Amino acid sequence: MLEPLAAERPAEERRAHYALVTRQLDALLEGEDDWIAALATVACELHHGFQYFHWTGFYRAVSTELLVIGPYQGGHGCLRIPFSRGVCGAAARTRATQLVPDVHAFPGHIACASTTLSEVVVPVVTPTGDLLAVLDVDSDLAAAFTDDDRVGLEAIAAALGRRFATRGLG
Repeated sequence: MLEPLAAERPAEERRAHYALVTRQLDALLEGEDDWIAALATVACELHHGFQYFHWTGFYRAVSTELLVIGPYQGGHGCLRIPFSRGVCGAAARTRATQLVPDVHAFPGHIACASTTLSEVVVPVVTPTGDLLAVLDVDSDLAAAFTDDDRVGLEAIAAALGRRFATRGLG
């Protein structure tokens, strides 16, 4: 496993670290066709790869309006999130990344953990536009995530969407 990256590192170090994590994930997932095993591996690798990732995991799209918790690292998460609520719901509903520097300023934020101050949620979408899940990362630090995190996490989510394009809901 890689040495975890601290939040205060400069942008070029974040980008380089994402490149290393992505290569590690590619190696770990080579030949893997089990959806849950892949999600668990990604959640673990990301959670331990970045010091400022305090909750890292997936919410799986089980219907056109509901997310259910999937593999994750960290404290307990919300079990079910409707598309109509919270940061995860917004990412699922819009199919767009939500980069939230202050969760308390986000209308309808769901406080699964009282310590969370910032969050980034990235939809995992197939090339045909089907939502498979959202990748949710929370931090106990304010404004912990940058555009470099968004870009790095979007690349990882896109790779999952391509790998499991025929997966469907569930």
